[in-house]
Amino acid sequence: MATVVERLRQAIIDAELALGSELSEAGLASMLGVSRTPIREALTILQQQGMVNIIPQRGTYVFFPTEQDIIDLCEYRIVLESRALSFAMARHRDETTTQLELALDMMDRARADGDPVAYSRADTVFHEAFIRNCGNRYLQEGFEQVAGQIATLRTHLSVPIAGAQDRSYIHHTEIVEAFRKGDILAIDAVLTDHILSTRKSYIEAMQEGLIKPPAVAARPPAGLGRFSS
Repeated sequence: MATVVERLRQAIIDAELALGSELSEAGLASMLGVSRTPIREALTILQQQGMVNIIPQRGTYVFFPTEQDIIDLCEYRIVLESRALSFAMARHRDETTTQLELALDMMDRARADGDPVAYSRADTVFHEAFIRNCGNRYLQEGFEQVAGQIATLRTHLSVPIAGAQDRSYIHHTEIVEAFRKGDILAIDAVLTDHILSTRKSYIEAMQEGLIKPPAVAARPPAGLGRFSS
């Protein structure tokens, strides 16, 4: 079961399954070589994680956020990540610095290879370093509830928006430099700017139709996103 959940979760994160797209239990079972029962159970778990919406008598869809969902999610990230970052610096500074540097190296390789999905994965590893090292299980559990959505939106954003990856990379290098110096105020300022810039890019992408479900019929009704369920 855990394997099926992770494979479906990663397919959504890596944009193999598009935002808002309808999911067929039979099709997914055939794709993964399993019966429909573990698929159905996995989709229920993914709904709890905000990755899919299961709509009675209509079907199951990959989540598609509203503009307000994006705003709420990014504000939540600012609160949670800034506190986790400060705790990580106080409690596990050396480990966090090493993990941030490794993630930045992964970004360098992804940029050199022109691989936006690999870059998005490295971006996720970067931000999760704060959470892994904060030493507070409630912050970690709170982040886990939205981690899949954040990672998915990173992938969908890094491909269509011109300059989004370049701006992201600059912010990450500034965070690493400030973390090495122990400058928590500088990190907090850059992190906040980074998340707000991301929020702006998400919303612009949605308004311009660069991030959209594959068909109007595949989009769940308004009000059925992660934060309204």
